Amino acid sequence: MSVAGLIDTDGWYTAARRVPSPNFEVRPEGIEPTLVVVHNISLPPDEFGGSAIAEFFQNRLDHDAHPYYDHLRGMRVSSHFVIHRDGRVEQYVSCNERAWHAGVSSFLGRERCNDFSVGIELEGSDRCAFEDAQYASLNEVVQALTRRYPIEALAGHSDIAAGRKTDPGPYFEWSRLQRDTQLPLQYFPYLGDV
Repeated sequence: MSVAGLIDTDGWYTAARRVPSPNFEVRPEGIEPTLVVVHNISLPPDEFGGSAIAEFFQNRLDHDAHPYYDHLRGMRVSSHFVIHRDGRVEQYVSCNERAWHAGVSSFLGRERCNDFSVGIELEGSDRCAFEDAQYASLNEVVQALTRRYPIEALAGHSDIAAGRKTDPGPYFEWSRLQRDTQLPLQYFPYLGDV
């Protein structure tokens, strides 16, 4: 299922289901997003579907529902978008605001990537390929972002938090994303590294 939409003036993608998270802050004054960061997420690991991701991003996760959730206690995180296995898009934070997806991070020497990036979580893991529907929706979201903001680059969480994070993982097809979006290669500074 491919979606098409645009980012409105309030930073919300018109083709996404809104699932507001309380985990965000105002971006630093005068800063618009220039970077898109691609992640993967599954809760519990390698299990897809269900409501755990939304519950986690909304601080409602039942930490006793699965042993893995215990180490997530007290964590407050979010991402702007989640793209599910079937291509459905959910948005948790306005793109005009700073979501808490990158953590300690640096992009080409620029620290604090949350300040100037949009985070997109793909439902998946480092151990499996992503679905065609996810690539189609990711393409649509990236197109909408590049029409609305001065996006200059796309990177993986592993690129901006090297040694700390591994997502979106070895099965993510960066060359496919570049081909789908038809963005120039300079938007993909790490493409040669994958």
